[in-house]
Amino acid sequence: MAKEAENKSVGINALGAKAAYNLANITKTKPQYGALTPKWLTKFLEFKGLETGIYRVNKVVEGDTPLDVLCSQTKKSDIIPDGFVQYETEPREYVLNSISTIINVNTAVEDVYSAPYDQVQEQLGLAIESLRERQESQLINNDDYGLLKNVADSQRIQTRNGAPTPDDLDELISKVWKEPSFFLAHPRAIAAFERECTKRGVPPVVVNIAGGNFLTWRGIPVIPTDKLLVDGLKNPKSESGKTNILLIRTGEAKRGVIGLFQAGLKNEHSRGLSVRFRGIDDKGVASYLLSLYCSAAILADDAIAVLEDVEVGEYYDYD
Repeated sequence: MAKEAENKSVGINALGAKAAYNLANITKTKPQYGALTPKWLTKFLEFKGLETGIYRVNKVVEGDTPLDVLCSQTKKSDIIPDGFVQYETEPREYVLNSISTIINVNTAVEDVYSAPYDQVQEQLGLAIESLRERQESQLINNDDYGLLKNVADSQRIQTRNGAPTPDDLDELISKVWKEPSFFLAHPRAIAAFERECTKRGVPPVVVNIAGGNFLTWRGIPVIPTDKLLVDGLKNPKSESGKTNILLIRTGEAKRGVIGLFQAGLKNEHSRGLSVRFRGIDDKGVASYLLSLYCSAAILADDAIAVLEDVEVGEYYDYD
């Protein structure tokens, strides 16, 4: 018994984990930034590059038909109608907005601590993702060109009972019936729609598009984004709250909604984004300017519709 007690007090006669840790290689991840999202809107939206940063949307003055025509097997008149198609005299012009930031990197840190990951590239990568997050938010919420701001009054509808029902989404389709491309909704709104479908026994079909799994309604994918805010927040704490759901037709050829960017930028990193090296100061700090140029245009009123005042907090007990 005395011998056993002595062994317990001495402990294991081997190198300890704390000392061994100093000789071990550690497998590391790249910086993990939890606020990043997939940014599906910028992947599903068709984009058009601009030459000078200005995009003019020329429209025909709306009517039942652009011109009167003669269409009859038995002609009531031998006179073929003539005329011309009238254009708007003051079409809307969209000017690209810039989203910019500056990244500073200590060159001594870059020199010494850039293995296995390059410190400059990691800093730039996270900054670029942050700019892309802001771009998606601006495409939806910007006071000038944001999609929510520019939906025509005739394309705005209210929910019947607060929660987003299949009937409500069908009503959206009736507003954007010419080749609708996708719904856009906050994840909480999508969950609320799923509950309403479950309640009615009509679960939506799930499809894989562009590497992601999405619900569909009437064959149209429902794309998630946290930039369609719930009570003004990306991540609301309350179970209840109100938001909007959009239905969008995209593509210039379809007279839909398109994103805009500046083409052919100097020091172009990716679509509409430039990364410029600004030099190194007297303290050895390298500086990089990141600039992203973007906007959006709605080519026809019926290219987008919005379901407003969508309640996300309706829950049910199922037997």
